[in-house]
Amino acid sequence: MKPSNAARAVLALVLAAGLLIGFANREALSVDALSGWLAEAGVWAPLAFITFYAAATVFFLPGSVLTFLAGALFGALPGALYSLAGATLGAALAFLVARYLAADWVARRAGGRLKQLIEGVEAEGWRFVAFVRLVPLFPFNLVNYAFGLTRIRLLAYAATSFVCMLPGALAYAYLGDAGRETIAGGEGMIRKGLLALGLFALIAFLPGWIARLRRGKTLSISELGEKLGTAAPPLVLDVRGVADFKGELGHIAGARNIPLEELGGRMQEVDDYRERPIAIVCRTDRRSLKAAQLLARRGFGDVHVVGGGMMAWNQSGLPVERAQHAPEAATGIGSKA
Repeated sequence: MKPSNAARAVLALVLAAGLLIGFANREALSVDALSGWLAEAGVWAPLAFITFYAAATVFFLPGSVLTFLAGALFGALPGALYSLAGATLGAALAFLVARYLAADWVARRAGGRLKQLIEGVEAEGWRFVAFVRLVPLFPFNLVNYAFGLTRIRLLAYAATSFVCMLPGALAYAYLGDAGRETIAGGEGMIRKGLLALGLFALIAFLPGWIARLRRGKTLSISELGEKLGTAAPPLVLDVRGVADFKGELGHIAGARNIPLEELGGRMQEVDDYRERPIAIVCRTDRRSLKAAQLLARRGFGDVHVVGGGMMAWNQSGLPVERAQHAPEAATGIGSKA
């Protein structure tokens, strides 16, 4: 057996053993158990917790539970910082394991979404890491390994992860601290609980904010016309209803018609364009903006609203098509044959 294969075999055994040990001792993830263990560590308790958190991240144990416990054991701000340090260290270790030892193992478990993640990093670099951390489309522990298969640098990955995991770490740590205050009858439980709720509310708004950041600039009619004549044109996604798509304004040749009301349930029809350009058109551009936000929240990274929509397209004198029947499986421009 080659050394590299031997290393992979040892790693697989270590990961399997760690998963089994973690599952067998999951009852240890309680305030009483961890506080007793950390009390024995004395002044080394923060370092012991960070090490434990990093190992838990590598071995797929739930980080949110540990962050909650950190707030209860150390207080809100120290607990959040210790949790962030452990989560970032664990994420970096998983990243390195995947990059140098377990690429095949990660690729098999990441499935079809691995391609989406790799394409996202290739297109956006650290910004895509920020998107994944703030909008959890992927399982946290698995995505740490998956990022190791991309070209992103470890320092950029770790720094972006640390910053973008901060809101969640603070929210869970404050919630844990508020829980401890509640049990102890402390006076600060209401204030800390409200802070935790405020942070969770901020996290709830983050997907929309990130979606706006990832949405591309508005395309003018002339810009869209030029792009449609290139070797790699965008997918033209028409989000009007079928009647309007076939109506007097017509539609752009090759456009794919998915009404806005159906877009959430038919996202798989444009899945090939997660990291390829999509130009969204409607009658003007009001529905297009809503569609662009929806696509960006679902992980589409190159989405553009066509300013003025089909009204402007017709006014410019560009050619249109008028369908005689609803296209059941219209093929978008640039899509697979």
